[in-house]
Amino acid sequence: MDLRKLRYFKVVADEKHIGRAAKVLHISQPPLTRQIQQLEEELGVTLFSRNPKGMELTDAGALLREEVRNIFSLIEQATERTQKAGQGRLGRMDIAIFGSGIMGDIPKMLLFFKERYPEVNIVLHTMGKGEQIKALRQKRISVGFNRLLAPLADISSELVSMEKLRLAISTKHPMASLEHIPFEKIREFPLVMYPTAGRPNFIDKTIRLCQLAGFTPDISQEVGDAVTGVALVASGFGACLVPESATVLSIPGVVYKPLSDTPDEAEVDLSCIYRNDDESPLLKAFLETLKEFRTIKDNRSLDELC
Repeated sequence: MDLRKLRYFKVVADEKHIGRAAKVLHISQPPLTRQIQQLEEELGVTLFSRNPKGMELTDAGALLREEVRNIFSLIEQATERTQKAGQGRLGRMDIAIFGSGIMGDIPKMLLFFKERYPEVNIVLHTMGKGEQIKALRQKRISVGFNRLLAPLADISSELVSMEKLRLAISTKHPMASLEHIPFEKIREFPLVMYPTAGRPNFIDKTIRLCQLAGFTPDISQEVGDAVTGVALVASGFGACLVPESATVLSIPGVVYKPLSDTPDEAEVDLSCIYRNDDESPLLKAFLETLKEFRTIKDNRSLDELC
């Protein structure tokens, strides 16, 4: 029983007349009659009762008509879903983010993508930079979001945004009343730095910025993420240099101060990383959406984007 015979059967069942069905199918009546007879022989049942006015479905024929409708509906769905997958509009994307990456642009970018591709299933994984690169190479994730990626031959990156830096300090500190804190004043604070994994990282960036400003930072603690770092500031461990997106962390006793007289490199990137050899339509659609997000977000608020 092949699809052609089922299609012929469906048209005859709908028309209830072999002559009219043959015209719809653009074939002559004898081969169409043979196809229906062969289908009946394959199934071992009579599908039509013949009468002078045309053809009526038997009980077995009526049941087959319903099943055939279901079959062709499934075929249409399969065709549509396959086409969508080929266009990057359907499928699953495993995406890695770092601990504090849920703040700022990443969730807005993912929502921006989801609104354009609602049938794509996004699965998030929390991973450090080294874990992300390993997972990409093992094809366990499609993309990762991270910062300060060293050049790698098999991994590409697409910039999402550049973020200015802020200094998280205690509300009890005398400088908390200042509108801006000169960058070189950071030398007066013991610094809490993060993250401890995935070099080069934000710790290396902070040290380099301090050196460009003419001093070596006084490091009091190195911790795993921004949340822990800011929490330690609230507990009196010093200050913490953070990207602007981290200022959404509302922790009692901490204020985020803009910096003045900053070194030229006093920004940090947020980038999307992916395998060079990944040619999937889904990744292509994701990267195109990311570029659209990056282009328009400079001209509109992120709340308007989503």
